[in-house]
Amino acid sequence: MILDTLSQWRTYAALSPRFAQGFAFLQQVTDQTPVRRHEIDGEDVFAFVQQHGTKPVAERQYESHRKYIDIQYVQRGREVMYWAPLPLLTNVTMPFDVEKDAALYGLIPEGVPVQVNAGQFTIFFPEDGHIPSCAWDQPAEVLKVVVKVRV
Repeated sequence: MILDTLSQWRTYAALSPRFAQGFAFLQQVTDQTPVRRHEIDGEDVFAFVQQHGTKPVAERQYESHRKYIDIQYVQRGREVMYWAPLPLLTNVTMPFDVEKDAALYGLIPEGVPVQVNAGQFTIFFPEDGHIPSCAWDQPAEVLKVVVKVRV
């Protein structure tokens, strides 16, 4: 798991040959970017611009992916994302679904809260369990982008 500001994206470009495309898209995002899926490089790199309300962590679940790395960028607002190493997530609530590229897990006390402000991003790799879109102090509206980068 990585947390940083968008201006520092080049630090991580060497981690995947596809990261540069995803970060180039993020640099063009504004508050007026349409909320929808955006094609970047077919099924190798694409993005979901999302506007939603954050929720208490008690209403959320951990997720993990196998086929894609998530770059989650907060454009407007702030949220808490929880991180846990995949081996700690033993309470499977939805087995891995190939079509959704996701598995879901129950909450654990060892989860690490990560506060993400506007202008910051996280990178979650397949070995990172994560809970996005959690309320910081109270539920709030967030405009964010999730870039999916094929492993």
